[in-house]
Amino acid sequence: MKRKILAAVLSASMVLTMLVGCGKGSDTSNTSDKATNTRAENQILFSGSSTIAPIMQGMASSYFEKYKTWNKVDSKLPDKNIQIYVSSGGSGQGTAALIDGTTDFGMVARDVKPEEKKKIKDEKEYQIGIDALTIAVNPKNPIVNKMKNFTKQQIVDLFSGKYAKWSDLDASLPNKDVVVITRDLNGGAHEVFQQKIMGDAQVTSKCIQASTMSELVSDIINNEYAIGYASYGVANQNKGKVVPISVDGVSATEANITSGKYPIQRPLLLVVSGKLSDEESAFMKYVQGAEGQKTVSSLGFIPMGEADCCS
Repeated sequence: MKRKILAAVLSASMVLTMLVGCGKGSDTSNTSDKATNTRAENQILFSGSSTIAPIMQGMASSYFEKYKTWNKVDSKLPDKNIQIYVSSGGSGQGTAALIDGTTDFGMVARDVKPEEKKKIKDEKEYQIGIDALTIAVNPKNPIVNKMKNFTKQQIVDLFSGKYAKWSDLDASLPNKDVVVITRDLNGGAHEVFQQKIMGDAQVTSKCIQASTMSELVSDIINNEYAIGYASYGVANQNKGKVVPISVDGVSATEANITSGKYPIQRPLLLVVSGKLSDEESAFMKYVQGAEGQKTVSSLGFIPMGEADCCS
């Protein structure tokens, strides 16, 4: 995959730059390469979902620590440092960068849209895990001791602003504003929530839009009367700091999510255009293998198990 790449993709906005080592065979011209919008063939670029980004950061770090150079992965690969870049900005950015040819892998935490598939030449998807959106509140919120379950309609009423006060939901609750926390309303997580919960109803214009899922969870942690849709994985990373509420009597457990019983699940996808390079194929075997899937699990998400990869 030889491409031009926008300098902005490899700028200060990057979540992680895995430009590592200066050993034998390393390419020391990367700063110049980025400035002229070119890159070495042994670099792999990931762009997109802020939920998937930490997973790929962890895998990239472990992969480099294990192998350092590509020829240590496979003697047929070049004696050059492994260089993996991860840029976060949302699932839509991932597909857009793939369409523009400014990334190798689009990280997408939702289904790829039909219109996106049409624009991505020879589109292929590799699922690396499963996530869900949990309806989460602050543990200090009195709702925790009052209600363990919300109906879908109650969730719609809370997020739309119909229930502006917690006392609107239940008269015994405090007369405090319901603070609605969402992701960017144009982002992948919100698209999943809109489709699977809100339907034709719109989220209140007073909602607080978080730039990442981690920020969304932090906003719930920092506000006693907040409610938001927290990623299952990120919520697991913050156990005790946020409390998931069941939806229509179904709790967000691994069994309920994988079976499809829990209604707000989503795939964690790596999307590509065309055939993988030898380096990309080697890394994807790691990603979908036992070690890579261990990273998925360690970050609180649901792993896929080992999978055959990658043509």
